[in-house]
Amino acid sequence: MSSIELESGRLTIEQLNGIFRAIPQEFDFIDENDIVKWYSNNSMRLFDRDKSALNKHVLDVHPGKSSNRINKLLDQMHSGEISQQVMVIPAKGKQIQISFFAVRDDEGNYIGCIEVTQDVSHLVGKSKIGHFLNLIKKGSK
Repeated sequence: MSSIELESGRLTIEQLNGIFRAIPQEFDFIDENDIVKWYSNNSMRLFDRDKSALNKHVLDVHPGKSSNRINKLLDQMHSGEISQQVMVIPAKGKQIQISFFAVRDDEGNYIGCIEVTQDVSHLVGKSKIGHFLNLIKKGSK
């Protein structure tokens, strides 16, 4: 069975795919040319992906209304101005955290971006702001 050597160990391809199917977060890897090269495929994905997204520009697989924000973010990552950005957006009746992390080689050159998406509704609801928002919702009924 094929395996892959990583810095901290060796995994079979089956194990690696199993890990990404088990993790409730979704991952998308965008290369240095802003092309979608990989996505995690699990049943808990919040935003659908299929193989037709592969080898497309990242803007072609995201909603048009987010284009300016994504362009600016990727420009800042390419230039080294930022290495990560985290945002929480309301979508699909949930609070969704989308985190972007610049991926760099050993020399610090930008080689891509990993986008990590997860439902954080359960965390937001327990925070002070979440409690405040719940009070507002109850008061408006």
